[in-house]
Amino acid sequence: MNTIEPTLIQKKELAKRLSISPRTIDGWVARRVIPCIKVSSRCNLYEIEAVLAALKKHHQVDARS
Repeated sequence: MNTIEPTLIQKKELAKRLSISPRTIDGWVARRVIPCIKVSSRCNLYEIEAVLAALKKHHQVDARS
């Protein structure tokens, strides 16, 4: 049986999946490290694949250095 994962998740679920604190996510959003969809002033939603891609890009090591 296939289970369908939600495309958009809330901060608490993202923090749980990444094993980090919700405050770390707040910092990443403030520094524009990861993308989010602002639903209201108190609610952001996150697409897990986009977040993972942004984190990989942000932490990419330049091999030419």
